[in-house]
Amino acid sequence: MTAHPAPSTALVLGGGGSTGNAWLIGVVAGLFEAGLDVSDADLTVGTSAGATVAAQLAGATPTELLAAALVPPPTRTGGGPGRPVSDHLQRLRDLIAGSQDPADMRRRLGAAALATDSDASWSVQWRDTVAARLPRPDWPQRRLLLTALDARTGEGFTFDRNSGADLVDAVAASCSSRLPYRIGEDRYLDGGYRRNENADLAAGYDRVLVLSPLGGRTLHPPAWGMQLAAQVEELEAGGSHVETVVPDVEHEHLFGANAMDLSLRPAAARAGAARGRDLAHRLGASWAQRGTR
Repeated sequence: MTAHPAPSTALVLGGGGSTGNAWLIGVVAGLFEAGLDVSDADLTVGTSAGATVAAQLAGATPTELLAAALVPPPTRTGGGPGRPVSDHLQRLRDLIAGSQDPADMRRRLGAAALATDSDASWSVQWRDTVAARLPRPDWPQRRLLLTALDARTGEGFTFDRNSGADLVDAVAASCSSRLPYRIGEDRYLDGGYRRNENADLAAGYDRVLVLSPLGGRTLHPPAWGMQLAAQVEELEAGGSHVETVVPDVEHEHLFGANAMDLSLRPAAARAGAARGRDLAHRLGASWAQRGTR
Protein backbone atom coordinates (compact mmCIF):
# COMPACT_ATOMS: atom_id res chain seq x y z
CA MET A 1 0.00 0.00 0.00
CA THR A 2 1.52 3.28 -1.12
CA ALA A 3 0.49 6.65 0.24
CA HIS A 4 -0.32 9.32 -2.31
CA PRO A 5 1.20 12.78 -2.03
CA ALA A 6 -0.81 15.32 -0.02
CA PRO A 7 -3.75 16.64 -2.04
CA SER A 8 -3.60 20.13 -3.46
CA THR A 9 -5.71 22.59 -1.48
CA ALA A 10 -7.54 25.81 -2.32
CA LEU A 11 -9.17 28.32 0.03
CA VAL A 12 -11.88 30.52 -1.52
CA LEU A 13 -12.93 33.67 0.35
CA GLY A 14 -16.12 35.27 -0.92
CA GLY A 15 -17.37 38.84 -0.70
CA GLY A 16 -19.65 40.28 1.93
CA GLY A 17 -18.72 43.81 2.97
CA SER A 18 -17.24 44.85 6.29
CA THR A 19 -19.14 42.30 8.38
CA GLY A 20 -18.27 39.64 5.81
CA ASN A 21 -14.61 40.50 6.23
CA ALA A 22 -14.89 40.07 10.00
CA TRP A 23 -16.80 36.78 9.66
CA LEU A 24 -14.21 35.36 7.26
CA ILE A 25 -11.41 36.29 9.66
CA GLY A 26 -13.38 34.67 12.46
CA VAL A 27 -13.89 31.38 10.60
CA VAL A 28 -10.22 31.09 9.63
CA ALA A 29 -9.16 31.98 13.19
CA GLY A 30 -11.64 29.53 14.71
CA LEU A 31 -10.32 26.74 12.52
CA PHE A 32 -6.77 27.76 13.42
CA GLU A 33 -7.49 27.74 17.15
CA ALA A 34 -8.95 24.24 16.78
CA GLY A 35 -5.83 22.97 15.04
CA LEU A 36 -6.66 23.45 11.35
CA ASP A 37 -4.60 26.07 9.49
CA VAL A 38 -6.20 26.74 6.10
CA SER A 39 -4.24 29.95 5.55
CA ASP A 40 -1.40 27.92 4.06
CA ALA A 41 -3.51 26.54 1.20
CA ASP A 42 -1.73 25.95 -2.10
CA LEU A 43 -4.11 28.51 -3.66
CA THR A 44 -6.15 31.28 -2.09
CA VAL A 45 -8.86 33.02 -4.13
CA GLY A 46 -10.11 36.31 -2.69
CA THR A 47 -13.03 38.42 -3.84
CA SER A 48 -13.95 41.85 -2.46
CA ALA A 49 -14.03 41.45 1.35
CA GLY A 50 -12.39 38.08 0.78
CA ALA A 51 -9.57 39.74 -1.16
CA THR A 52 -8.85 41.90 1.87
CA VAL A 53 -8.76 38.85 4.16
CA ALA A 54 -6.54 36.95 1.72
CA ALA A 55 -4.06 39.83 1.71
CA GLN A 56 -4.29 40.28 5.48
CA LEU A 57 -3.46 36.60 6.01
CA ALA A 58 -0.28 37.15 4.03
CA GLY A 59 1.03 39.45 6.76
CA ALA A 60 -0.55 38.40 10.05
CA THR A 61 -1.72 35.28 11.86
CA PRO A 62 -5.43 34.42 12.02
CA THR A 63 -5.31 34.99 15.78
CA GLU A 64 -3.90 38.51 15.35
CA LEU A 65 -6.51 39.38 12.74
CA LEU A 66 -9.34 38.09 14.93
CA ALA A 67 -8.16 40.17 17.88
CA ALA A 68 -8.29 43.30 15.70
CA ALA A 69 -11.74 42.42 14.31
CA LEU A 70 -13.15 42.05 17.83
CA VAL A 71 -12.24 45.62 18.79
CA PRO A 72 -15.40 47.78 18.73
CA PRO A 73 -15.12 50.58 16.14
CA PRO A 74 -15.28 54.24 17.11
CA THR A 75 -18.80 55.52 17.65
CA ARG A 76 -20.23 57.30 14.61
CA THR A 77 -22.68 60.15 14.62
CA GLY A 78 -25.55 60.50 12.17
CA GLY A 79 -27.55 57.85 10.31
CA GLY A 80 -26.53 54.25 9.91
CA PRO A 81 -25.22 52.66 6.72
CA GLY A 82 -28.27 50.56 5.87
CA ARG A 83 -29.94 52.96 3.46
CA PRO A 84 -26.96 53.55 1.13
CA VAL A 85 -26.35 49.79 0.93
CA SER A 86 -30.04 49.20 0.21
CA ASP A 87 -29.97 51.84 -2.52
CA HIS A 88 -26.93 50.21 -4.09
CA LEU A 89 -28.58 46.78 -3.99
CA GLN A 90 -31.72 48.16 -5.63
CA ARG A 91 -29.70 49.75 -8.44
CA LEU A 92 -27.96 46.43 -8.96
CA ARG A 93 -31.27 44.58 -9.05
CA ASP A 94 -32.60 47.03 -11.65
CA LEU A 95 -29.50 46.59 -13.79
CA ILE A 96 -29.75 42.79 -13.58
CA ALA A 97 -33.42 42.91 -14.53
CA GLY A 98 -32.54 44.86 -17.67
CA SER A 99 -29.72 42.53 -18.74
CA GLN A 100 -29.94 39.54 -21.03
CA ASP A 101 -27.20 37.45 -19.44
CA PRO A 102 -24.13 37.80 -17.17
CA ALA A 103 -21.93 39.18 -19.97
CA ASP A 104 -24.51 41.85 -20.79
CA MET A 105 -24.84 42.70 -17.09
CA ARG A 106 -21.09 43.11 -16.69
CA ARG A 107 -20.84 45.36 -19.74
CA ARG A 108 -23.65 47.52 -18.38
CA LEU A 109 -22.00 47.68 -14.96
CA GLY A 110 -18.73 48.75 -16.51
CA ALA A 111 -20.35 51.40 -18.69
CA ALA A 112 -22.33 52.83 -15.77
CA ALA A 113 -19.22 52.97 -13.59
CA LEU A 114 -17.10 54.61 -16.27
CA ALA A 115 -19.77 57.30 -16.65
CA THR A 116 -18.99 58.32 -13.05
CA ASP A 117 -15.21 58.20 -13.49
CA SER A 118 -14.44 61.90 -13.23
CA ASP A 119 -12.42 62.26 -10.02
CA ALA A 120 -9.02 60.57 -9.86
CA SER A 121 -8.65 61.58 -6.21
CA TRP A 122 -11.15 58.93 -5.12
CA SER A 123 -8.82 56.10 -6.21
CA VAL A 124 -5.98 57.71 -4.27
CA GLN A 125 -8.11 57.97 -1.14
CA TRP A 126 -9.40 54.42 -1.52
CA ARG A 127 -5.87 53.08 -1.95
CA ASP A 128 -4.83 54.79 1.30
CA THR A 129 -7.81 53.23 3.10
CA VAL A 130 -6.99 49.76 1.80
CA ALA A 131 -3.27 50.09 2.53
CA ALA A 132 -4.04 50.88 6.18
CA ARG A 133 -5.88 47.54 6.49
CA LEU A 134 -3.02 45.37 5.26
CA PRO A 135 -0.29 44.23 7.67
CA ARG A 136 2.16 44.01 4.75
CA PRO A 137 1.97 45.55 1.25
CA ASP A 138 3.85 42.76 -0.54
CA TRP A 139 2.52 39.78 -2.46
CA PRO A 140 3.12 36.49 -0.63
CA GLN A 141 5.18 33.73 -2.21
CA ARG A 142 2.27 31.30 -2.12
CA ARG A 143 -0.28 31.47 -4.93
CA LEU A 144 -2.89 34.17 -4.42
CA LEU A 145 -5.57 35.21 -6.92
CA LEU A 146 -7.62 38.37 -6.33
CA THR A 147 -10.60 38.94 -8.58
CA ALA A 148 -11.94 42.07 -10.26
CA LEU A 149 -14.03 43.17 -13.20
CA ASP A 150 -12.43 45.12 -16.03
CA ALA A 151 -14.81 48.07 -16.30
CA ARG A 152 -13.78 48.82 -19.89
CA THR A 153 -14.40 45.35 -21.29
CA GLY A 154 -16.87 43.93 -18.80
CA GLU A 155 -14.70 40.84 -18.45
CA GLY A 156 -13.44 39.20 -15.29
CA PHE A 157 -9.83 39.81 -14.32
CA THR A 158 -7.55 38.11 -11.80
CA PHE A 159 -4.56 39.74 -10.13
CA ASP A 160 -1.58 37.75 -8.90
CA ARG A 161 2.03 38.54 -8.07
CA ASN A 162 2.87 38.47 -11.81
CA SER A 163 0.02 40.67 -13.07
CA GLY A 164 1.95 43.94 -12.77
CA ALA A 165 -0.14 45.49 -9.99
CA ASP A 166 1.00 45.71 -6.39
CA LEU A 167 -0.99 43.98 -3.67
CA VAL A 168 -2.65 47.15 -2.37
CA ASP A 169 -3.93 48.08 -5.83
CA ALA A 170 -5.19 44.55 -6.43
CA VAL A 171 -7.18 44.52 -3.18
CA ALA A 172 -8.53 48.02 -3.81
CA ALA A 173 -9.71 47.01 -7.27
CA SER A 174 -11.38 43.84 -5.99
CA CYS A 175 -13.30 45.84 -3.35
CA SER A 176 -14.43 48.71 -5.60
CA SER A 177 -18.17 48.08 -5.82
CA ARG A 178 -19.49 51.51 -6.84
CA LEU A 179 -16.79 53.64 -8.47
CA PRO A 180 -14.11 52.35 -10.86
CA TYR A 181 -10.68 51.98 -9.32
CA ARG A 182 -7.81 53.34 -11.40
CA ILE A 183 -4.59 51.45 -12.02
CA GLY A 184 -2.75 53.42 -14.69
CA GLU A 185 -5.07 53.68 -17.68
CA ASP A 186 -7.18 50.72 -16.56
CA ARG A 187 -10.39 50.79 -14.53
CA TYR A 188 -11.63 47.99 -12.29
CA LEU A 189 -14.71 47.07 -10.31
CA ASP A 190 -15.52 44.63 -7.52
CA GLY A 191 -14.65 41.01 -8.30
CA GLY A 192 -18.06 39.93 -6.98
CA TYR A 193 -19.58 41.17 -10.22
CA ARG A 194 -17.88 38.24 -11.94
CA ARG A 195 -19.20 35.76 -9.36
CA ASN A 196 -19.56 36.45 -5.65
CA GLU A 197 -17.27 33.63 -4.55
CA ASN A 198 -15.41 32.95 -7.83
CA ALA A 199 -14.86 29.40 -6.60
CA ASP A 200 -14.55 28.17 -10.18
CA LEU A 201 -11.02 29.66 -10.21
CA ALA A 202 -10.01 26.78 -7.92
CA ALA A 203 -10.68 24.23 -10.68
CA GLY A 204 -8.13 21.43 -10.69
CA TYR A 205 -7.40 21.49 -6.95
CA ASP A 206 -8.14 18.33 -4.99
CA ARG A 207 -9.62 19.95 -1.89
CA VAL A 208 -11.50 23.24 -2.06
CA LEU A 209 -12.86 25.08 0.97
CA VAL A 210 -15.28 27.92 0.20
CA LEU A 211 -16.21 30.48 2.85
CA SER A 212 -19.24 32.54 1.79
CA PRO A 213 -20.48 35.32 4.12
CA LEU A 214 -23.55 35.80 1.91
CA GLY A 215 -24.53 32.17 2.24
CA GLY A 216 -24.02 31.32 -1.42
CA ARG A 217 -27.00 33.41 -2.45
CA THR A 218 -27.15 35.62 -5.51
CA LEU A 219 -29.31 38.43 -6.88
CA HIS A 220 -29.10 36.91 -10.36
CA PRO A 221 -31.56 34.56 -12.07
CA PRO A 222 -30.70 30.93 -11.23
CA ALA A 223 -30.40 30.14 -14.94
CA TRP A 224 -27.35 32.40 -15.13
CA GLY A 225 -25.38 30.01 -12.91
CA MET A 226 -23.86 32.74 -10.77
CA GLN A 227 -24.81 31.12 -7.44
CA LEU A 228 -22.36 29.16 -5.30
CA ALA A 229 -24.21 25.88 -5.88
CA ALA A 230 -23.45 26.12 -9.61
CA GLN A 231 -19.79 26.84 -8.91
CA VAL A 232 -19.56 23.84 -6.59
CA GLU A 233 -21.19 21.63 -9.21
CA GLU A 234 -18.58 22.72 -11.76
CA LEU A 235 -15.71 22.01 -9.37
CA GLU A 236 -17.04 18.60 -8.41
CA ALA A 237 -17.54 17.71 -12.06
CA GLY A 238 -13.83 18.38 -12.48
CA GLY A 239 -12.90 16.03 -9.65
CA SER A 240 -12.52 18.46 -6.73
CA HIS A 241 -13.84 17.67 -3.27
CA VAL A 242 -15.60 20.85 -2.13
CA GLU A 243 -16.65 21.97 1.34
CA THR A 244 -18.64 25.15 1.85
CA VAL A 245 -19.09 27.19 5.02
CA VAL A 246 -21.84 29.81 5.38
CA PRO A 247 -23.13 31.75 8.40
CA ASP A 248 -25.61 30.17 10.80
CA VAL A 249 -29.22 31.19 10.19
CA GLU A 250 -29.27 33.10 13.48
CA HIS A 251 -26.46 35.35 12.23
CA GLU A 252 -27.69 36.05 8.70
CA HIS A 253 -28.91 39.49 9.80
CA LEU A 254 -25.28 40.60 10.13
CA PHE A 255 -24.80 40.52 6.37
CA GLY A 256 -26.57 41.69 3.22
CA ALA A 257 -28.11 45.10 3.86
CA ASN A 258 -26.11 45.38 7.10
CA ALA A 259 -22.80 44.45 5.51
CA MET A 260 -21.27 47.92 5.92
CA ASP A 261 -22.38 48.47 9.52
CA LEU A 262 -19.03 48.66 11.30
CA SER A 263 -20.66 48.28 14.71
CA LEU A 264 -21.59 44.69 13.76
CA ARG A 265 -18.03 43.62 12.97
CA PRO A 266 -17.24 42.20 16.44
CA ALA A 267 -20.45 40.15 16.42
CA ALA A 268 -19.68 38.85 12.93
CA ALA A 269 -16.13 37.95 13.94
CA ARG A 270 -17.37 36.06 17.02
CA ALA A 271 -19.96 34.22 14.94
CA GLY A 272 -17.31 33.25 12.41
CA ALA A 273 -14.89 32.05 15.07
CA ALA A 274 -17.56 29.88 16.68
CA ARG A 275 -18.44 28.44 13.28
CA GLY A 276 -14.81 27.65 12.56
CA ARG A 277 -14.25 25.93 15.89
CA ASP A 278 -17.40 23.85 15.46
CA LEU A 279 -16.43 22.67 11.97
CA ALA A 280 -12.69 22.19 12.46
CA HIS A 281 -12.76 18.45 13.11
CA ARG A 282 -14.96 17.60 10.12
CA LEU A 283 -13.20 19.97 7.73
CA GLY A 284 -9.78 18.88 8.93
CA ALA A 285 -10.45 15.25 8.04
CA SER A 286 -11.32 16.28 4.49
CA TRP A 287 -8.58 18.91 4.11
CA ALA A 288 -5.71 16.62 5.06
CA GLN A 289 -7.07 13.38 3.60
CA ARG A 290 -4.58 11.31 1.62
CA GLY A 291 -5.45 8.58 -0.79
CA THR A 292 -3.90 5.11 -0.64
CA ARG A 293 -3.51 2.24 -3.01
